Amino acid sequence: MDNLWQSFWLIVEIFVFFAYLIVLFQIVGDLFRDHKLGGFAKALWILFLIVLPLITALIYLIARGKGMAERQVAAVQAAQSSTDHYIREVAGTSPAHQIELAKKLLDDGAITAEEYTKLKADALAGKA
Repeated sequence: MDNLWQSFWLIVEIFVFFAYLIVLFQIVGDLFRDHKLGGFAKALWILFLIVLPLITALIYLIARGKGMAERQVAAVQAAQSSTDHYIREVAGTSPAHQIELAKKLLDDGAITAEEYTKLKADALAGKA
């Protein structure tokens, strides 16, 4: 029975260690993502993360947690925007090409004149 409890606590310790590593990498990534924080402040946070890791991580999450989430969301949105732009560029769809396709649909009777006007306006506004 004693061996079972030792195995259980080993699993718990391993889980806590990996959870801490994930939090640590998130904090370090956030430090380098934050452009408002100066280099000296970043170095101090890193130093304290090395010297007093658990306490510093908790303080960081409490003090800067909200900004951390906002920076993560901004980074994801920037990456998504960049990906969308790249896909549009590679796909080669220009507003003129979109209008040409919409005109063909109109001529074939697949869409109405109102739908054509809307598609044309969307293409000119860049809303592919």
